[in-house]
Amino acid sequence: MSIREIRILAEAADDLDLGRAFYEKQELRLGAYFWDSLLADIESLIVVAGVHNRTGGYYRLLAKRFPYAVYYQIRADIVDVIAVLPLRRDPKWRAGVLRERSS
Repeated sequence: MSIREIRILAEAADDLDLGRAFYEKQELRLGAYFWDSLLADIESLIVVAGVHNRTGGYYRLLAKRFPYAVYYQIRADIVDVIAVLPLRRDPKWRAGVLRERSS
């Protein structure tokens, strides 16, 4: 499969901003490191999109350096990033977010 574009939907961009703010409160510049790491994970979808397990109707990429998951879908040759959610939250909460975003 050849992916030509990755789109980060507004809600997923908000998820990234929340994660960055959370980690920045933990330690100076950790928020920027979180941001750069998650964007690198998302950019890797150009090559590896579609190989991940599906959960809640979406593919789920586990972030390499932080306890986060990137939920995405593929339409033709475009990847839409639907959500970027912390794995340390209640799984029921994550499932609810994904259900909400699918409607």
